[in-house]
Amino acid sequence: MKKAIYPGSFDPITNGHLDVINRARRIFDKVVVAVARNASKSPLFSPEERVEMIRENLVGRPNIEVMSFDGLIVDLAERENAVALIRGLRAVSDFEHEFQMAQMNRHLDDQIETIFLMPNERYFFTSSSLVKQVFKFSDRERHLIPENVHAALSKKFGHQG
Repeated sequence: MKKAIYPGSFDPITNGHLDVINRARRIFDKVVVAVARNASKSPLFSPEERVEMIRENLVGRPNIEVMSFDGLIVDLAERENAVALIRGLRAVSDFEHEFQMAQMNRHLDDQIETIFLMPNERYFFTSSSLVKQVFKFSDRERHLIPENVHAALSKKFGHQG
């Protein structure tokens, strides 16, 4: 069985992330969505909240698992017997950072491949950070996030949505 890991902070998950997950599950037998605890980023949602929001959007997809993790992603990949890491690329501006990360991961464990997937063009400009910035002032960007994420953001920011 070919297993891949899609790591990220997913704070919160967007429709672009879900699009990449669906693309990855067509390629791999199993996809593990790995939510980075990474407290240094000061996330809006706890790891448990992020995992739950993701799981709610992946009901009925038995080949997808969601978990949180600490540490190096290559170590998690080795523990999970994964053959690849999935990374989403939205624009050329993502490439340099993703390339450096992929090269470091290859340096740490050259048995784990990095696969870059592009989301649907509707989501090229979407990021969790931008969604949170817009949501501080307005909840009108509903088409960029799943309904459960909209509800969670409304609760965090006090919108009446």
